[in-house]
Amino acid sequence: MPAAEMTDSQNAAARPRPGRGALVVVAITLLLIGAASAWAVATILGPTEDPLASTGHSFVAVEQGTIGQALNLNTMAEWSQQPIGTNRAAGVVTDVAVEAGEEVVSGAVLYTIDLQPVVIAQGAVPMFRPLGPDSAGPDVRQLQEMLRAVGQYDGRIDGLFGEGTRSAVSHWQAAIGAPATGVVDIGDVIFVPALPTRVTLDTTVIVRGATLSGGEIVVNGLSSTPTFEIPVTEAQAAMMPAGTSVEITAPRGETWEAVAEEQLRSDEGAIAIRLRGPNEKSICAHACAEITPTGKTALGSRIIVVEEVEGLVVPSAALVTVADGSTAVVDEEGRQQRVGIVASAQGMSVVTGVREGLRVQIPASGTARR
Repeated sequence: MPAAEMTDSQNAAARPRPGRGALVVVAITLLLIGAASAWAVATILGPTEDPLASTGHSFVAVEQGTIGQALNLNTMAEWSQQPIGTNRAAGVVTDVAVEAGEEVVSGAVLYTIDLQPVVIAQGAVPMFRPLGPDSAGPDVRQLQEMLRAVGQYDGRIDGLFGEGTRSAVSHWQAAIGAPATGVVDIGDVIFVPALPTRVTLDTTVIVRGATLSGGEIVVNGLSSTPTFEIPVTEAQAAMMPAGTSVEITAPRGETWEAVAEEQLRSDEGAIAIRLRGPNEKSICAHACAEITPTGKTALGSRIIVVEEVEGLVVPSAALVTVADGSTAVVDEEGRQQRVGIVASAQGMSVVTGVREGLRVQIPASGTARR
């Protein structure tokens, strides 16, 4: 029979049947698909595992110790200045008698013009005229008060330039090396609002050999105490609220105590913490002369972020919060022991309520379970 005339049964008989090996492969494939599906269902629908239950842990003993936290930054100390005195003498500067920042009292010589001393005295009225016999007024009263301060006058402070005042002026002039004329020339005294005070002289004007014509503002008064500020970042400022203790290392090595007072921000966004002395006292007290009278002085400082506390210390990672909101540690038997937290700093905590030597759990990762 020709090939084209084969029946359907003959064609079916002619097709090869799948072997036993192929059937095994199909069966295995079906089993794998079923297993994967079952795993997916179990993973998606099954309960979430408690991460703490699967996290390993170690043990550490509760020990006696001290914790605290401090920042080491620079404090910038600076005197503020304002003009307080004007030169009225004309001539050549022949000597400078005071150093920058020196504290002066009434009658102190500041400098000399043509060898004539120029002194400082206290008074609200500036020197505007020569003072001699028959002069009267508040400026004469100021002169009499200066003469009494230097021990040359014991008469009445009446503002009248009489014979007693003239005699006192002559003795005072002789004492400071000036011609004893009995008359005070306009350039001989510079009256300033308050004494004693720390002063600086304008060194662009008052310098040996310089020629003055009169009218130059030459005396600057320093504030009663320098200002103390710590430049900080945003993060550091957040750690230094008002009242934070600061220990400043003074230029000569002693320690000055201070506290944070307020936070200052410039228009450019710079932040500084202004300091004040404890109990409203001066930070530098009687040693303020150690601060440079001009410019800023950088002083190393220790900012006490967390005061040092002694007690039983555990890693903060060992602390857990229990259902009622209290804090506990877990001992080697898995029992929770409630504790009180006294202070925490730099990953450690001082606690109460447990005994020294107790071994407590901490997660292997070292992270706090809070």
